[in-house]
Amino acid sequence: MQKVVISPTALRGRVTIPPSKSLGHRGIISAALSKGISNISNVQYSKDIIATLEIMKMLGAKIEKKDNSLVIDGTDIFSCGDKEITLQCNESGSTIRFLIPVALVREGQYVFQGKGKLVSRPLTSYYEIFDEKGIEYTTTEGGLPLKVKGKLSSGIYKLRGDISSQFITGLLFALPLVEGDSEIVVTTELESKGYVDLTLDTLKSFGIEIENQDYKIFKIKGNQQYSPRDYYIEGDYSQGAFFLVAGAIGNDIKCKGLRKDSLQGDMAILDILKDMGCNFEETDEYVKALPSKTKGIDIDVSQCPDLVPILAVLASMSEGETRILNAKRLRIKECDRLNATAVELNKIGADITELEDSLIIRGVKEFKGGDVDSHNDHRIVMALSIAATRAKGDIIINNPMAIEKSYPNFFEDYTKLGGNVR
Repeated sequence: MQKVVISPTALRGRVTIPPSKSLGHRGIISAALSKGISNISNVQYSKDIIATLEIMKMLGAKIEKKDNSLVIDGTDIFSCGDKEITLQCNESGSTIRFLIPVALVREGQYVFQGKGKLVSRPLTSYYEIFDEKGIEYTTTEGGLPLKVKGKLSSGIYKLRGDISSQFITGLLFALPLVEGDSEIVVTTELESKGYVDLTLDTLKSFGIEIENQDYKIFKIKGNQQYSPRDYYIEGDYSQGAFFLVAGAIGNDIKCKGLRKDSLQGDMAILDILKDMGCNFEETDEYVKALPSKTKGIDIDVSQCPDLVPILAVLASMSEGETRILNAKRLRIKECDRLNATAVELNKIGADITELEDSLIIRGVKEFKGGDVDSHNDHRIVMALSIAATRAKGDIIINNPMAIEKSYPNFFEDYTKLGGNVR
């Protein structure tokens, strides 16, 4: 098993935050569904993004990869013939949940495959739709491989909003292309609204109009067409959060590439840091969280669940008690992320109590060295790496290459900032 050893050192310098994986998926799919040529710039080829690219190619898009940009021609999308098509999603939840409805725009037979935890991550929201709409499917004990046969039709689609907004996004991509008008009815309070905002904004930029009625009903006209365009993928606040928290707990890092007017839900990291007492230095070029004496607060993460691992690091280095609330959905991420966060940080001296849908975190003065495990989760690796900057001994992370899922250059950037990684 691969390991990295991180010796405690302060980080200092500038880091360009990698492009948003969320917007990367959305831009690539929209471009591939457009009849013409789109140029996508500021691309990072993480494993999840590569999975989406390969499936759009399987569905008929022509894609030319350059160093950090793409030329995508969707003229021949869905020209993939009548044979059964196998679509490998690797470990990307976004890829499978976005692209099941997209594939079914065209009548066909598809086998969706995955790896790791994705094989068992829930797809029940789609199975219920298949049952209602008469789409044939077979699963492997409820998981992958998933065989689907049929075609998406217009109509009313009812979905829970408290499982994953990715199911809603998948239908938002696909339903504008079918004949007839449709509605998506959200039957519970919608969590992760920010991700739906990203979808709607991307769709609008590619010429697709959807009426959002207070996140309860989405009205979608059929027979719309995606229009090709040039699309720049902005920096990712969910990745930037790691270096912003690093700044707050004692490092000197300027974060470049984050848009001040972003729609990303994970931009909430700025408000959370401010609410905990962190000071900032902001210019047109960068944002920098200054080393600050932060204090514990209650944090509702229902709209920003990906921030939890790094928020737990921040809370551990803050005075008093922090409660991270409404986090139950983290149990069905790349790992049981709520449990992994508590278990691994406690190994290195944190004081965290894990409840069914929350973490209670009492501040400590520093972390200690020790052996920890990534649980094959990129966000756990990065959170533990930032914790290492406030440890009094080496931190050894097992299976660190889980970072390739979203931020393959993480350790390279960490080392450039002065981190000691072996």
